Amino acid sequence: MSYRIASWNVNSVKARLSHLQTFLSKTIPDVLFLQEIKGETLPEISVEYHAVYKGQKTYNGVAILSRIPVSPILQNLPGDDLDEQARYLEVEWQNIRLINIYLPNGNPVETEKFNYKINWLNRFIKRLDELRGARIPFLIGGDFNIIPEDKDCYDPEIWKKDALYHPEIVKKFRSILNLGLTDAFRVFNSAPETYTFWDYQAGAWPRNRGVRIDHFLTSPTITDRLINCTIDKTPRGWDTPSDHTPIIVEISE
Repeated sequence: MSYRIASWNVNSVKARLSHLQTFLSKTIPDVLFLQEIKGETLPEISVEYHAVYKGQKTYNGVAILSRIPVSPILQNLPGDDLDEQARYLEVEWQNIRLINIYLPNGNPVETEKFNYKINWLNRFIKRLDELRGARIPFLIGGDFNIIPEDKDCYDPEIWKKDALYHPEIVKKFRSILNLGLTDAFRVFNSAPETYTFWDYQAGAWPRNRGVRIDHFLTSPTITDRLINCTIDKTPRGWDTPSDHTPIIVEISE
Protein backbone atom coordinates (compact mmCIF):
# COMPACT_ATOMS: atom_id res chain seq x y z
CA MET A 1 0.00 0.00 0.00
CA SER A 2 1.16 3.53 -0.69
CA TYR A 3 0.15 7.14 -0.09
CA ARG A 4 -0.08 9.89 -2.70
CA ILE A 5 0.55 13.48 -1.66
CA ALA A 6 0.05 16.33 -4.12
CA SER A 7 1.00 20.00 -4.02
CA TRP A 8 -0.50 22.79 -6.09
CA ASN A 9 -0.29 26.56 -6.12
CA VAL A 10 -3.86 27.19 -7.26
CA ASN A 11 -3.55 30.98 -7.53
CA SER A 12 -6.90 31.54 -5.72
CA VAL A 13 -9.19 28.75 -4.54
CA LYS A 14 -12.23 30.88 -5.37
CA ALA A 15 -11.12 31.38 -8.97
CA ARG A 16 -10.04 27.77 -9.42
CA LEU A 17 -12.60 25.89 -7.31
CA SER A 18 -13.99 23.80 -10.19
CA HIS A 19 -10.44 22.92 -11.32
CA LEU A 20 -9.57 21.90 -7.78
CA GLN A 21 -12.63 19.68 -7.48
CA THR A 22 -11.90 18.07 -10.84
CA PHE A 23 -8.32 17.36 -9.85
CA LEU A 24 -9.37 15.78 -6.55
CA SER A 25 -12.02 13.58 -8.17
CA LYS A 26 -9.67 12.35 -10.90
CA THR A 27 -6.43 12.02 -8.94
CA ILE A 28 -7.80 11.17 -5.46
CA PRO A 29 -4.64 12.04 -3.50
CA ASP A 30 -4.48 11.08 0.15
CA VAL A 31 -3.27 14.60 0.90
CA LEU A 32 -3.24 17.83 -1.11
CA PHE A 33 -1.12 20.87 -0.24
CA LEU A 34 -2.46 24.15 -1.59
CA GLN A 35 -0.67 27.50 -1.87
CA GLU A 36 -1.99 30.96 -2.68
CA ILE A 37 -5.50 30.18 -1.51
CA LYS A 38 -5.94 33.98 -1.40
CA GLY A 39 -8.57 34.27 1.29
CA GLU A 40 -9.05 34.37 5.04
CA THR A 41 -11.35 31.34 4.89
CA LEU A 42 -11.53 28.21 2.78
CA PRO A 43 -14.78 27.24 1.01
CA GLU A 44 -15.97 23.66 1.20
CA ILE A 45 -14.01 21.92 -1.51
CA SER A 46 -14.93 18.27 -1.03
CA VAL A 47 -16.80 16.35 1.65
CA GLU A 48 -14.20 13.60 1.21
CA TYR A 49 -11.42 15.77 2.64
CA HIS A 50 -10.66 17.37 5.99
CA ALA A 51 -9.10 20.81 5.70
CA VAL A 52 -6.56 22.71 7.79
CA TYR A 53 -5.49 26.13 6.57
CA LYS A 54 -3.84 29.43 7.34
CA GLY A 55 -5.52 32.14 5.32
CA GLN A 56 -4.88 35.78 4.56
CA LYS A 57 -7.04 38.38 2.90
CA THR A 58 -6.31 38.74 -0.84
CA TYR A 59 -2.78 37.31 -0.72
CA ASN A 60 -0.83 34.16 0.13
CA GLY A 61 -2.51 31.46 2.24
CA VAL A 62 -1.77 27.74 2.59
CA ALA A 63 -4.02 24.74 3.17
CA ILE A 64 -3.74 20.99 3.63
CA LEU A 65 -6.60 18.71 2.56
CA SER A 66 -6.47 15.16 3.90
CA ARG A 67 -8.71 12.13 3.59
CA ILE A 68 -8.19 11.55 7.31
CA PRO A 69 -8.14 14.24 10.02
CA VAL A 70 -4.76 15.86 10.68
CA SER A 71 -3.41 17.53 13.79
CA PRO A 72 -2.12 21.09 13.31
CA ILE A 73 1.31 21.69 14.85
CA LEU A 74 2.28 25.15 13.54
CA GLN A 75 0.47 27.71 11.40
CA ASN A 76 3.32 30.19 11.34
CA LEU A 77 7.03 29.74 10.73
CA PRO A 78 8.81 30.31 14.05
CA GLY A 79 11.37 33.04 14.47
CA ASP A 80 9.49 36.27 13.77
CA ASP A 81 6.39 37.10 15.79
CA LEU A 82 5.74 40.16 13.60
CA ASP A 83 5.50 38.14 10.38
CA GLU A 84 1.79 37.98 9.51
CA GLN A 85 2.11 36.50 6.03
CA ALA A 86 0.33 33.14 5.67
CA ARG A 87 3.07 30.99 4.18
CA TYR A 88 3.64 28.02 6.50
CA LEU A 89 1.57 25.10 7.72
CA GLU A 90 2.88 22.10 9.65
CA VAL A 91 0.69 19.14 10.62
CA GLU A 92 1.01 15.61 11.97
CA TRP A 93 -0.23 12.90 9.59
CA GLN A 94 0.37 9.14 9.75
CA ASN A 95 3.35 9.69 12.08
CA ILE A 96 4.93 12.06 9.55
CA ARG A 97 5.32 15.80 9.90
CA LEU A 98 3.88 17.34 6.74
CA ILE A 99 5.06 20.88 5.98
CA ASN A 100 3.35 23.01 3.33
CA ILE A 101 5.16 26.20 2.33
CA TYR A 102 4.61 29.17 0.07
CA LEU A 103 8.09 30.65 0.11
CA PRO A 104 8.38 34.38 -0.65
CA ASN A 105 9.06 35.41 -4.23
CA GLY A 106 11.70 37.96 -3.28
CA ASN A 107 11.50 40.27 -6.28
CA PRO A 108 12.71 42.88 -6.96
CA VAL A 109 16.13 41.80 -5.72
CA GLU A 110 17.13 45.35 -4.74
CA THR A 111 14.24 45.69 -2.28
CA GLU A 112 13.23 44.60 1.20
CA LYS A 113 11.27 41.75 -0.41
CA PHE A 114 14.54 39.99 -1.18
CA ASN A 115 15.77 40.46 2.38
CA TYR A 116 12.49 39.05 3.65
CA LYS A 117 13.02 35.96 1.49
CA ILE A 118 16.53 35.46 2.86
CA ASN A 119 15.34 35.89 6.46
CA TRP A 120 12.42 33.53 5.85
CA LEU A 121 14.80 30.90 4.51
CA ASN A 122 17.08 31.29 7.52
CA ARG A 123 14.14 30.71 9.85
CA PHE A 124 13.00 27.77 7.75
CA ILE A 125 16.42 26.12 7.84
CA LYS A 126 16.49 26.53 11.62
CA ARG A 127 13.09 24.85 11.93
CA LEU A 128 14.13 21.92 9.73
CA ASP A 129 17.33 21.51 11.74
CA GLU A 130 15.19 21.28 14.89
CA LEU A 131 13.05 18.55 13.36
CA ARG A 132 16.12 16.67 12.20
CA GLY A 133 17.68 16.95 15.65
CA ALA A 134 14.49 15.55 17.20
CA ARG A 135 14.55 12.65 14.69
CA ILE A 136 11.07 13.54 13.43
CA PRO A 137 10.40 12.23 9.90
CA PHE A 138 9.11 15.00 7.67
CA LEU A 139 8.07 15.84 4.14
CA ILE A 140 8.04 19.38 2.73
CA GLY A 141 5.97 20.38 -0.26
CA GLY A 142 4.90 23.58 -1.88
CA ASP A 143 5.82 26.56 -3.99
CA PHE A 144 9.44 27.24 -3.06
CA ASN A 145 9.92 30.08 -5.56
CA ILE A 146 13.41 28.63 -6.05
CA ILE A 147 14.93 27.25 -9.26
CA PRO A 148 17.46 24.61 -8.10
CA GLU A 149 19.74 24.50 -11.16
CA ASP A 150 20.16 25.50 -14.82
CA LYS A 151 18.09 22.66 -16.25
CA ASP A 152 15.11 23.78 -14.14
CA CYS A 153 14.55 26.94 -16.22
CA TYR A 154 14.26 27.75 -19.91
CA ASP A 155 16.99 30.44 -19.90
CA PRO A 156 19.42 30.37 -16.94
CA GLU A 157 21.10 33.65 -17.87
CA ILE A 158 17.82 35.55 -17.65
CA TRP A 159 16.78 33.92 -14.38
CA LYS A 160 20.08 34.53 -12.59
CA LYS A 161 19.02 38.18 -12.36
CA ASP A 162 15.80 37.09 -10.66
CA ALA A 163 15.19 36.31 -6.98
CA LEU A 164 14.07 32.80 -7.95
CA TYR A 165 17.55 31.90 -9.19
CA HIS A 166 19.76 34.42 -7.47
CA PRO A 167 23.03 32.74 -6.35
CA GLU A 168 22.33 33.57 -2.71
CA ILE A 169 18.91 31.90 -2.91
CA VAL A 170 20.29 28.80 -4.64
CA LYS A 171 22.92 28.58 -1.91
CA LYS A 172 20.15 28.58 0.73
CA PHE A 173 18.35 25.79 -1.14
CA ARG A 174 21.53 23.73 -1.10
CA SER A 175 21.84 24.38 2.63
CA ILE A 176 18.42 22.81 3.02
CA LEU A 177 19.45 19.77 1.00
CA ASN A 178 22.63 19.55 3.05
CA LEU A 179 20.50 18.82 6.10
CA GLY A 180 20.10 15.40 4.53
CA LEU A 181 17.00 16.12 2.47
CA THR A 182 16.22 14.81 -1.00
CA ASP A 183 14.61 16.55 -3.98
CA ALA A 184 12.03 13.82 -4.61
CA PHE A 185 11.37 14.67 -8.26
CA ARG A 186 15.03 14.36 -9.20
CA VAL A 187 15.21 10.85 -7.76
CA PHE A 188 13.02 9.69 -10.65
CA ASN A 189 13.55 12.25 -13.41
CA SER A 190 16.79 13.90 -14.48
CA ALA A 191 15.47 15.40 -17.71
CA PRO A 192 15.74 19.16 -18.36
CA GLU A 193 12.79 21.31 -19.42
CA THR A 194 10.45 19.67 -16.93
CA TYR A 195 8.60 22.53 -15.28
CA THR A 196 5.83 23.33 -12.79
CA PHE A 197 5.22 27.02 -13.61
CA TRP A 198 4.61 28.90 -16.86
CA ASP A 199 3.87 32.61 -16.86
CA TYR A 200 0.59 33.83 -18.36
CA GLN A 201 2.49 36.20 -20.67
CA ALA A 202 4.35 35.84 -23.98
CA GLY A 203 3.03 32.40 -24.83
CA ALA A 204 5.11 30.78 -22.08
CA TRP A 205 2.85 27.72 -21.76
CA PRO A 206 2.61 26.67 -25.45
CA ARG A 207 6.32 27.43 -25.93
CA ASN A 208 7.25 25.53 -22.74
CA ARG A 209 9.14 28.52 -21.37
CA GLY A 210 8.74 27.47 -17.76
CA VAL A 211 10.57 26.89 -14.50
CA ARG A 212 10.55 24.16 -11.87
CA ILE A 213 9.85 25.92 -8.57
CA ASP A 214 7.34 23.57 -6.90
CA HIS A 215 9.06 20.80 -4.99
CA PHE A 216 8.81 17.95 -2.54
CA LEU A 217 11.77 17.48 -0.19
CA THR A 218 11.99 14.43 2.07
CA SER A 219 13.92 13.63 5.24
CA PRO A 220 16.02 10.44 5.13
CA THR A 221 13.43 8.02 6.50
CA ILE A 222 10.82 9.33 4.06
CA THR A 223 13.33 9.22 1.20
CA ASP A 224 13.69 5.49 1.88
CA ARG A 225 9.92 5.17 1.31
CA LEU A 226 9.80 7.05 -2.01
CA ILE A 227 8.02 5.22 -4.83
CA ASN A 228 7.58 7.99 -7.39
CA CYS A 229 7.32 11.74 -7.94
CA THR A 230 5.68 13.24 -11.01
CA ILE A 231 4.48 16.55 -12.42
CA ASP A 232 0.90 16.58 -13.70
CA LYS A 233 0.88 19.14 -16.53
CA THR A 234 -2.77 18.55 -17.45
CA PRO A 235 -4.38 21.28 -15.26
CA ARG A 236 -2.13 23.96 -16.77
CA GLY A 237 -3.86 23.37 -20.10
CA TRP A 238 -7.39 23.89 -18.76
CA ASP A 239 -9.39 27.07 -19.36
CA THR A 240 -8.44 29.93 -16.98
CA PRO A 241 -5.81 27.79 -15.24
CA SER A 242 -3.42 28.50 -12.41
CA ASP A 243 0.03 29.41 -13.70
CA HIS A 244 1.34 26.45 -11.66
CA THR A 245 0.55 22.77 -12.13
CA PRO A 246 0.46 20.01 -9.48
CA ILE A 247 3.38 17.88 -8.40
CA ILE A 248 2.63 14.46 -6.84
CA VAL A 249 4.81 12.28 -4.63
CA GLU A 250 4.09 8.65 -3.74
CA ILE A 251 5.51 6.96 -0.66
CA SER A 252 5.13 3.49 0.76
CA GLU A 253 3.05 2.93 3.86
